Amino acid sequence: MPPSKVSIAHHYHERTKYDPETIASKSKGLDWSQQPSPFKEYKIGKAFDLKSYLMEQVDTPKDGEFQQWQRLSQLFLCSYGLTAKVVSVFGDPIYFRAAPSAGGLYPAEIYLISRGTSILPPGLYSYQPQSHALFRFWDDAVWQDLQAACFLSPILEETELAVVTTAVFYRSAWRYEDRAYRRIFLDTGHLLGNIELAGAMNGYRPHLIGGFHDEALNKLLYLDDSKEGAIAVLPLVDLELKKNPPAKGLQIAALPSATRTDFPELPDGGLLRYFHQATQIEKWEQLTSPTQSEAETSLEDKYNFPFCLKIPMQIASIDLHGLEKTILKRRSTRAYTGENLSLEELKTLLHFTYQPQDYEEQGFDRAPDYFDLSLLETFVVVLGVTGLEEGCYYYAPKAQELRQIRFKNFRQEVHYLCLGQDLGRDASAVVFHTADLQRAIARYGDRVYRYLHMDAGHLGQRLNLAAIHLDLGVSGIGGFFDDRVNEVLGIPTDEAVIYITTLGRPRSQ
Repeated sequence: MPPSKVSIAHHYHERTKYDPETIASKSKGLDWSQQPSPFKEYKIGKAFDLKSYLMEQVDTPKDGEFQQWQRLSQLFLCSYGLTAKVVSVFGDPIYFRAAPSAGGLYPAEIYLISRGTSILPPGLYSYQPQSHALFRFWDDAVWQDLQAACFLSPILEETELAVVTTAVFYRSAWRYEDRAYRRIFLDTGHLLGNIELAGAMNGYRPHLIGGFHDEALNKLLYLDDSKEGAIAVLPLVDLELKKNPPAKGLQIAALPSATRTDFPELPDGGLLRYFHQATQIEKWEQLTSPTQSEAETSLEDKYNFPFCLKIPMQIASIDLHGLEKTILKRRSTRAYTGENLSLEELKTLLHFTYQPQDYEEQGFDRAPDYFDLSLLETFVVVLGVTGLEEGCYYYAPKAQELRQIRFKNFRQEVHYLCLGQDLGRDASAVVFHTADLQRAIARYGDRVYRYLHMDAGHLGQRLNLAAIHLDLGVSGIGGFFDDRVNEVLGIPTDEAVIYITTLGRPRSQ
């Protein structure tokens, strides 16, 4: 499309790029007195305590009701529960959660909508991580309103519970300004990854809905949509109650929005909010579902560079026993030693992330919901992997192989591209998730920017958990010199960088 007719998603992406020549002028000092609270509280309602169901109690009969509460308690704890507490230099407590968040700002909120079950009366519930409780702040039936807001998605006829994730925008914008929108959806992707795995461990199958009537869903949850907005809906199919659970794909995860090219000049600080409003779905006539893309139906991966070195990456699946403990002990690595990973370790990390079908026998979903993985590509920069030549590779998930596109030790370059963060310099391997924005917007409109970042965050969280499970280090990076990545590493110029995950051997803290 011509430069004068770029969409708001393209415009947002270009405006929020980091560039070495301008990043210093855009950096502003943080006003710590204005840092928002990472918790949302309600004054009126009823709390349902979940803490008492976390530990096995010998004297408590394990009837059906207890087990239902225990499963819900574990689901929320492993999705977004508090996992650690430290004291800041100012003496204030800092809490860590099961899902990672850029800057530890935690913009996401989680709500539970009940149609009415044996333990949860109909109504709206807020998950309160600081007390590990569900707070019922609305005690009336709203399921029909949820169905209407989700355009009568058929999966909601098969379920009694639905999780809704939202974002409190200023929690991230306080630090990252307009670029916070990227990080908000990456953080939501981390959370979606946790909900998927926590659901599998506790007998729930989350079905992902990202296309909904934004205004209606915000009103249903009584949100001030100038501050907080609904991001994703996950109806929970209870696999212990459903003898014949609905098939995957009963609902469409991603629906298109309009593509807006007639937007005004927007000041710094006003871009994030405008972009979110512009990507909302409002009218029924927009809901023409995209047909399957060639990438989805093709048996080939997108890139097959001529004469490139190809490394097979097939490997046996790892034992995921104890994954719950892995989720709860997860921490973003602060520093790496610079020592090598083994090729087997890198294979295992990629295998768990991209080959979920091989973990079905362990009780996990063979095909977890994403919005559209055919729009994301993966490149791996090898800095120190024993048995693998240094350089930049394309990871082909269908063929399960690495295809080398540039021979070089990129340690200094990656350090520079990651804004001088030592994590980029000392890592053993760095994973880049990218997308062809023009192709993605043509398929789903401007709303695809949400889908791309949530899917990349979801993949990043699987990398996170696989690394922690293997006692390796891992840390996501959302700040980088966008355009320089493609130039330096040889990644095709059509590919916009969405997310970076660093992997290595953790330095003792």
